[in-house]
Amino acid sequence: MKLAPSGRTLIIQPLPGIGDMVWHLPHLHAIAATTVSGQIDLLTKPRSQADRLLAADPSVGRVLWLDRDSDHAGWRGLFRLAALLRQRGYQRVWILHGSARYALAAWLAGIPERIGYGVGWQVALLNGPGRLPPALRHAHPIRRADALLDLLDIPRPEPEPCLRVAAEADQPLAERFSAWPLPWIALGIGSSEPWKQWGAARFAELALAFRHQQAGSIFIIGGPAERALADELLMQIRATGGQAADAVALPLEQTAVLLAHCCAYLGNDTGVLNMAAALQTPALGLFGGSPPLWHSRFIHPITPPEGESGMAAITVPHVLEPLLRLIQSNAHQDLA
Repeated sequence: MKLAPSGRTLIIQPLPGIGDMVWHLPHLHAIAATTVSGQIDLLTKPRSQADRLLAADPSVGRVLWLDRDSDHAGWRGLFRLAALLRQRGYQRVWILHGSARYALAAWLAGIPERIGYGVGWQVALLNGPGRLPPALRHAHPIRRADALLDLLDIPRPEPEPCLRVAAEADQPLAERFSAWPLPWIALGIGSSEPWKQWGAARFAELALAFRHQQAGSIFIIGGPAERALADELLMQIRATGGQAADAVALPLEQTAVLLAHCCAYLGNDTGVLNMAAALQTPALGLFGGSPPLWHSRFIHPITPPEGESGMAAITVPHVLEPLLRLIQSNAHQDLA
């Protein structure tokens, strides 16, 4: 079934993480291509940092914030959200989530065309074509969004996430890090949960083993929450006579530029891992506490040996060899 091109279009993608937003990039771009302007607005949660993450993306216009903790909490918050959407005059809304709350807000806002997964009583509030079969209602978010676009015969312009970077973010990065020798390798130390964390000791051991076998520079990447962990890691690296660049808590657009200049990335299962892959930087993901991701050819999962489980089962020798192989085959980046 074919959709007619739409006027002003909103996508509601309320999953909170950076990785969740990266997963949905092919869907955002495909839906933007169904609009007259080639651009969509996006309603999402502040934790996604979508305003910074997608600042260079021509398919994304305005980013609206969904605040379920205060402004949009409860029934009053629902009506405030509907009022916000009504002000924008949207013709069509896509709800990339199974919650009926967002469909209700769109109906209250008077958005004429409402498309979504049709999960539970959400279906009563949608009037666009397409409903996911019951077997997909609890599937991975990528599979659900893929299935909805397939039902509506909407091609995805890219087979996997593709993240654009802001050119203006390159200059401050060059000024700060241009003295660090190539190739650049990023270590992503962040983790949303303790059981996804490889730990400062192993990252430091890896940095030391890397220094003995490979030229180049290691960059420690993480958010503000990783400041203490990064300080511990940097102290351990320096105690062995090594060096690593402190790239913790950079603005997200600068992190993206840095990842694009790296020839390899290694880190825990986080949004930054997904960013690296979406920038076509080969990324080794440590999946000892979560199922491996499959959606990008640039993500190379490292899992515990057969019969073992947990992040502690992934040893430095287990990681070092594939990391060196990636570096040797991809050490071509340059910071102009």
